[in-house]
Amino acid sequence: MRWFQGFQTRRSGETAKMRLKLLLVSDKAGCSPEMILMIKDDVIHAISKYMEIEKDKVQIQMDTEGSPQKGGCRTLPVLHANIPIRSISNKGLY
Repeated sequence: MRWFQGFQTRRSGETAKMRLKLLLVSDKAGCSPEMILMIKDDVIHAISKYMEIEKDKVQIQMDTEGSPQKGGCRTLPVLHANIPIRSISNKGLY
């Protein structure tokens, strides 16, 4: 049964890594980790209406980016989404 214990340890490490990523991204973008997860769920729900995607591999990232403005540079949040698509269905479009 040792192989099962090793599997659990690796899983908690992956979870900790994901949580740390969420914290770092949320700190950069000024957005809470809960908000990022809610955005991810909404994006998955909306995209799933039109195509079959790999839901467990969807990646949502929030960064900040400078935007030129009169009198200086303003920092704006930017949303990046990486969504693996299995297939696109044309049913219901015409």
